[in-house]
Amino acid sequence: MKKMNDLDKEFSEFEKQMPRGWVWDDTRAFLAVSRHGTLSGAASELNLGIATLSRRIERLEKALKLPLFVRQQSGYQLTEDGAALVEKAEVLEAAALAFSFNAAAQAQMTGKVRLATAEGLATGLILPALPEFYKKYPDLTIELVTDIATVNLHRRDADLALRMVKPERGNVTLRRLGILGYGLYCSPDYATQRAINPIPGCYENDDFITWSDMQAHLPAAQWVERILQGREPVLTTTSISTQVVAAKAGIGLAVLPHFIALDAGLTCIDSNIDVSQPIYLVIQSDLAQSRRTRAVANFLVDLVSRNSTRLHG
Repeated sequence: MKKMNDLDKEFSEFEKQMPRGWVWDDTRAFLAVSRHGTLSGAASELNLGIATLSRRIERLEKALKLPLFVRQQSGYQLTEDGAALVEKAEVLEAAALAFSFNAAAQAQMTGKVRLATAEGLATGLILPALPEFYKKYPDLTIELVTDIATVNLHRRDADLALRMVKPERGNVTLRRLGILGYGLYCSPDYATQRAINPIPGCYENDDFITWSDMQAHLPAAQWVERILQGREPVLTTTSISTQVVAAKAGIGLAVLPHFIALDAGLTCIDSNIDVSQPIYLVIQSDLAQSRRTRAVANFLVDLVSRNSTRLHG
């Protein structure tokens, strides 16, 4: 974890890069409007009046000397300049949230927070970092749910989630945190054996490990199906962990997240598999201001930010 002074300096460096007249709250307003597409939705998220929010957007446009939105009757649409600034604004947001997470120790918090996420993110990213969270919040309990396919935040199955599918409905607040990159992996021995046929993109002699019919909708499963062109895979499973073990055993090729496959010592055959997925933080809207929920949310934002390169691959 970064020390407080390091984070303070990091955010200060971001501030120095911004033009005179820039205010951090204006960037928060810009991100909220870009995510909601309307002043009313963004104002609700930030708990601001619409007039105040509009003034902040106008002030930011004046400071940057750029039009950030096209004002339409249906809502606010990003201009080309505005769209180009979203990623930079999200970097600022991550630095600010990381600073907040590492701020001076807050008052003791107790209770349980139910977090839903994919198995791979749970075992490869969240669990190894939990000790640092518990040092800061020893009286909080996290209930980790990895059967994410059955979790519905709208039904209150969980308080918040870290997931790769953007919710299309429900009373939730969401934020895109990063990208989960994928590649085609196998064991080092399998890679050596197939080296006699090194034609890029040619897999007609390869065996494939993929998802079962229940997960056929996943981008990785659909990519394998396109490659097989009617051939049967050598193995189907219902979890990332079994695919990793099968690949390590030399059974065949598997489309896996880079950070999981590399940690397992697998060899990348193709790093340009076009199945990357965005990582979203999703929170029940009525819990967004809960101190214990925010503590877990800020921990996740900081964690994904610190591991962004590893996750993207």
